[in-house]
Amino acid sequence: MTIRELTGQDIQLGYAAMFELRGQRPPLASPEAFQSWVTQQAAQGYRLAAAFESQVAQAQAVCGFRVLNFLYSGRQLYIDDLSTLPQARARGHARALLDWAEAEAGRLNCESLHLDSGVQRFGAHRLYLKAGMDITAHHFAKSLR
Repeated sequence: MTIRELTGQDIQLGYAAMFELRGQRPPLASPEAFQSWVTQQAAQGYRLAAAFESQVAQAQAVCGFRVLNFLYSGRQLYIDDLSTLPQARARGHARALLDWAEAEAGRLNCESLHLDSGVQRFGAHRLYLKAGMDITAHHFAKSLR
């Protein structure tokens, strides 16, 4: 397995894996729309890393993230998206991406690694706890549309 950051046209290689998590969202209407959206988010610091298996062109898992600075936590690497293709689950891709993100956070002098996870994602919660993450907050949201 290899992990690398996706930029330019290569962003489309992560489309199928991201669709598993965010398929209902308009930015995922097509691989081209996804590339355009990720490129727009890059202006806000968003980056996309992906896990690949040898001799398979498309990413098996993706991790979208950015570095943020907060009064409560200092400099942190925040994972927006972490998703694996169904047929690639339980092969260590998501854990490898978490480990990669943690190393990247260290390289970027971050004090912590954060993510939010839907309350129904029990398998993901197990992964995060096994990776040494703690449940530290409840996230509240209010739709404005």
